Amino acid sequence: MKKTSKTVMLIIYISIIGTKALAYDLAVENSDGVTIYYDYTNGGYELSVTNSVNSYEGTVEIPEEVTYMNRKRKVTSIGDRAFAECTRLTSVTIPSSVTSIGKNAFLGCYSLTSVTIPSSVTSIEEKTFRGCSRLKSVTIPSSVTSIGEEAFYCCSSLTSVTIPSSVTSIGGGAFSYCSNITSVTISEGVTSIGYRAFSNCKSLTSITIPSSVTSIGRGAFSDCSSLTSVTIPSSVTSIGKEAFYYCSSLTSVTIPSSVTSIGEEAFHYCSSLTSVTIPSSVTSIGDDAFNGCSRLKSVTIPSSVTSIGEEAFGSCSSLTSVTSLSQNPNDIDTTTFDKDIFFNATLYVPVGTVDKYKSQQGWKDFVFVEELR
Repeated sequence: MKKTSKTVMLIIYISIIGTKALAYDLAVENSDGVTIYYDYTNGGYELSVTNSVNSYEGTVEIPEEVTYMNRKRKVTSIGDRAFAECTRLTSVTIPSSVTSIGKNAFLGCYSLTSVTIPSSVTSIEEKTFRGCSRLKSVTIPSSVTSIGEEAFYCCSSLTSVTIPSSVTSIGGGAFSYCSNITSVTISEGVTSIGYRAFSNCKSLTSITIPSSVTSIGRGAFSDCSSLTSVTIPSSVTSIGKEAFYYCSSLTSVTIPSSVTSIGEEAFHYCSSLTSVTIPSSVTSIGDDAFNGCSRLKSVTIPSSVTSIGEEAFGSCSSLTSVTSLSQNPNDIDTTTFDKDIFFNATLYVPVGTVDKYKSQQGWKDFVFVEELR
């Protein structure tokens, strides 16, 4: 009897949990005969689209207004995970009455090919379209002010994206692994590009960062292996760790005079980079900042730089000329440059400072030291 009682109680408990998981307030067919599930919001005056066991498939048109039991209510939101894991959903039309789309709303809808976001929506939340691998195009309206973390993560069929000037922030991983994106237009208005925002966009060939941006986050463009050029505006003050890590097709980069620090591994393994200009505003160059830039032939380090990290120029096997403009050089790590560079490249220093460099850790390892003319 005890065992039977426990079994009954367990069944009741599971039933309650299951009922909660499937709960919704009402289900109403739209004009196409598709049943859409809703929850009441705003005290029952409005509706939010919700899910019911990944039930949506094919084409779904969400109505602006729903009539139920002789009462009309506006549909004003799409709830968290409303269409998540609806793997047979191909297209969704969102009405202009909707002002918000919840987190994970279309997560894992890998058959979704098109979606229209109305100009009433103000934000695209985190992971909204994550894993929508067949989504070919998306128009972000000028009403949107922020794009959340991983919002379009792994949307591998997207080929281009335009971010309107209304957007001020692009979240971490927002377009990461969008492997077929070839062009990105970031309008004036964006102030920050988040952690790995465009990482692994392997078809992206060029990017223009607007003058409104002040910081480029860690790994923002890492592993963009087709990126050949980048324009960094004078508004940027810091280039984050791994910002352009493994951008193996990047041939040149101009760092503006507003930048004060170059983060660790910022240009690590940019193996096609042949030249770089480090402005006199930079005070620090992080560990491995240019490590693996195997085609970099020369580098000039301004007098403003007070610290250079370990292996900052490691594996720069083509480096034949290093110019340091500091009159009073600080010690550098003995691994900042490879041994081959110490033995074969020429270090150019200001007139009258040769002896100073020959007495400083790291610098003294250069065999060939000459005064600048």
